[in-house]
Amino acid sequence: MRSTPQREALADHLLAPGNATLVLIDYQPPQISTVRSMNTGDLVANVVALAKTAITFDLPVVLSTVNVSTGVNADTIPQLRAVLPDVPPVDRTSINAWEDEDFLAAVRGADRNKLIIGALWTEACLLFPTLDALAEGYEVYPVVDALGGTTKVAHEAALARVHQAGARLTSWNSVACELQRDWNRSSTVEGFRRNAIDHRTAWGWYLAMESGTAAGKD
Repeated sequence: MRSTPQREALADHLLAPGNATLVLIDYQPPQISTVRSMNTGDLVANVVALAKTAITFDLPVVLSTVNVSTGVNADTIPQLRAVLPDVPPVDRTSINAWEDEDFLAAVRGADRNKLIIGALWTEACLLFPTLDALAEGYEVYPVVDALGGTTKVAHEAALARVHQAGARLTSWNSVACELQRDWNRSSTVEGFRRNAIDHRTAWGWYLAMESGTAAGKD
């Protein structure tokens, strides 16, 4: 068994730790509470797992909120802040985050050409910056199981629109597998495995059995 050499990140057409940024937009109580396209508990669990994946693989993270400083909305949900305590949120008033200068500076400052993106709601705060980022030449990967819309129809229509524009739809566990890629990359194996077990994924039992660890227990 011989793995091929690890690819140079900037030349890799797949997601890799050295070529991707995680962008999370508006995971706040008002947005979470009005999602109707998927179960709220699953949505929260999936975006937390996605954030933990970014930490495991040392990805830059851009976290944005809307209308916190104006007093209109509460800040990022505590489950996500607990995972990203050192990531300062970029607050804005614009529905389209791509029309906020501080947000743009954070994304461009990460200097990665692939954006892994989650946002609430799908039909607005995911849709608009995705279209703008694509127009600017970024590769954009909406994480469909960490997104939610106010209706299932609105969610699906927005995903169809970004897909037609060139976005590359994915899921949080696919992102994790794409970043890991090879079990020989031992420095991230335990974080990858622990995340799958802690979030009780359908395949987490297998990783728990492999590691001799009971699912959900240390």
